[in-house]
Amino acid sequence: MSARPVLAQRLLAHGCVLAGCVSAMAGVAHAASVQVELTDAAGKPLADAVVFLESAEARRLVKPQPGVEMAQEKRQFVPVMMVVPVGTEVLFPNRDTVRHHVYSFSPTKKFELKLYAGTPAKPVLFDQAGVVVLGCNIHDQMTGWILVVDTPYYASSPATGKAQIDNVAPGTYKLRAWHHRLPVGAPALEQALTVAATGNASASVRMAGLQP
Repeated sequence: MSARPVLAQRLLAHGCVLAGCVSAMAGVAHAASVQVELTDAAGKPLADAVVFLESAEARRLVKPQPGVEMAQEKRQFVPVMMVVPVGTEVLFPNRDTVRHHVYSFSPTKKFELKLYAGTPAKPVLFDQAGVVVLGCNIHDQMTGWILVVDTPYYASSPATGKAQIDNVAPGTYKLRAWHHRLPVGAPALEQALTVAATGNASASVRMAGLQP
């Protein structure tokens, strides 16, 4: 076989690789950031709020998050609140010297981990979007929350109340905001948001009616 066809095949393959790199870089270049300013009823910065972007396209991009744990330490859930994409499995390790009995009666996910110590061998699968309220059948003061979202685009707010969602593809979304201090069963606040192919997007949300 002549060296010329082989060289041509290599150049063609190299060109395909380069084209793929350029395409991937173009996708990254078009990804935007969404900044959301969250405040309470008094207009003060709101920490620990969750914002997420929903759309049909976003739903198709959802992937489970690996290695997720919600522990029990000092008779509290740690962290007290977390966000996970649909399809994520969560372990509930007990790091206390007493046994716990973790349960949820929430329609989003009903489950029960009967009185145990250490780490249950089987994680809990969260396969439906919504709010899951957790409790311990032994220690009434223990309450935790898991927000299951059907999108890869989500973030929680720090003490400044300013949450940022990165690497968002251009499109039209429903921006939703939720806080674990909302009354039980209260829906997340929502508004429409368009993310352009160039530049970032921003929004503001004032959350009233939060419980102490």
